[in-house]
Amino acid sequence: MAVAALRRENRTLPIVFTAISDPVGSSFVESLARPGGNATGFTNFVPTMAAKWMEVLKEIAPQVRRAVLMFNPQTAPYVTEYYQRPFEAAAPSFGVEAAAVIVQQTTDIEAAIADLAREPGGGLIVPPDNFSYVHRALIFALAARHRLPAVYPFRFMAREGGLISYGVDLGETFPRAAEYIDRILKGTSPSDLPVQAPTKFELAVNLRTAKALGLNVPPTLLALADEVIE
Repeated sequence: MAVAALRRENRTLPIVFTAISDPVGSSFVESLARPGGNATGFTNFVPTMAAKWMEVLKEIAPQVRRAVLMFNPQTAPYVTEYYQRPFEAAAPSFGVEAAAVIVQQTTDIEAAIADLAREPGGGLIVPPDNFSYVHRALIFALAARHRLPAVYPFRFMAREGGLISYGVDLGETFPRAAEYIDRILKGTSPSDLPVQAPTKFELAVNLRTAKALGLNVPPTLLALADEVIE
């Protein structure tokens, strides 16, 4: 990771990160409110997102009764604390049985999706995870083959074939980071600039994928979408 490498080399050069999931757990900052060192910036997670993914999944596929949160703890160690617990806590209110599935290689992905599809009523949620990004084409193909509705964390994943995405607007962070850089160049210490969470979120729906899965997307969901892929 770039931030970790930079901090190993220099503990005085100011660093502004733009997409770190757990800066405290990664020891980049002492706390979100008071970073305390030479690094600060912006996170790309919101713990309440897990409940929103569940809500979106149920809205586009009301038949879902079992939902799986699939991730690789080696590339996304933050998922357990920030997403899995809220995901499991929110499930009963949607009438869904929730479970987390760990995947560490492509055969694990294949097995997890095949197992979820053995009985009707399954749904998949893919949280932010570099492992999933790298293997997203495989996940899209398997979800399509097994006719599984799936929710993804970023718009580009819906554009590339995923059913639906809800997550932070990745483009929002960079202008905000530029403001921090400007303040640092004018003399403000990174330790005095709190780490900030995302403030803008976006929803994208792929109608081609929905049609292939036999899903009718509710007009209310389409009206809320920031992008509809046809």
